[in-house]
Amino acid sequence: MKLKSKTVFITGASRGIGLAMARRFAADGANVVIAAKSDTAHKFLPGTIHETADAVRDAGGHALALKLDVRSDEAIGAAIEAAVREFGGIDVLVHNAGAYWLKPTVEFSVKRHDLVFDINERAYFLLARAAHPYLCRSDNPHILGLAPPIDLNPVWFMNSSAYTVSKYAMSLYTLGWAAEWKDDGIAVNTLWPRCGIYSPSAVIHGGEDLVKEFRKPEIMADAAYGIVTRPSREFTGNHCIDDSFLYDNGVTDLDQYAMQPGHPLVPDYMVPLDSPPPPGVALTKNRLYDFTTGELLPGAQVGMAGKD
Repeated sequence: MKLKSKTVFITGASRGIGLAMARRFAADGANVVIAAKSDTAHKFLPGTIHETADAVRDAGGHALALKLDVRSDEAIGAAIEAAVREFGGIDVLVHNAGAYWLKPTVEFSVKRHDLVFDINERAYFLLARAAHPYLCRSDNPHILGLAPPIDLNPVWFMNSSAYTVSKYAMSLYTLGWAAEWKDDGIAVNTLWPRCGIYSPSAVIHGGEDLVKEFRKPEIMADAAYGIVTRPSREFTGNHCIDDSFLYDNGVTDLDQYAMQPGHPLVPDYMVPLDSPPPPGVALTKNRLYDFTTGELLPGAQVGMAGKD
């Protein structure tokens, strides 16, 4: 019960990975602030902040549901203040909300560019800046961003440069803040999935056939829990891959997270070639690039669009 009575502020927790994280934190008796835009049912996607709040309470935690547009500096400040009024402080900040749009540069509108940077890079900056005074008062403060390890392989930039740069900006902030706030005792780390993670949005954009190649969002939730419960002065400035982090911390049964145990898993974008999966993890042939050479596969196209 390492998070009992601790306050976790998490963005984008209406469904998918964010919902799984909220439940995992709540299982310790945490106070979970669910800050997301979905306060009413989406036309195509299930889940609202209020449903997540109910799930948090059912799991044993305390919940505060806040409708939040992470693109607004004023709204972020108000949400942070509301969380502090409700629970007395903030111990953990998780920026799970994200936007993606994978298109070549000439097909990337200014509007789409601004959207991915506002929700990925800018929101991470604004959230950390607003939460910093309260994190300084915690006895084990953590910031966790959903962003990849930094890998300068051009395959991650070609045909998707704006999205990639918006995510790598989060990774760079993490390195800077880990050093900048070291004396404050604030740990700053990132977490990224090695493989596709099941969510309603992923099914809409990838199709039902991909589900068997996905993992459950609980793998990200368990990894996030492991990160934010580490001593903040000892574990900071790291870019973690979900299964490698869990395996290195004693979790050897990774098949428990598979949507279809035993089936090879589809690799995610931006997982470095020099970060091999743990023993026993089988990956499908990537549809984008050759794992051995890092080169784009013949006929490969990048064009998925949607939200993380």
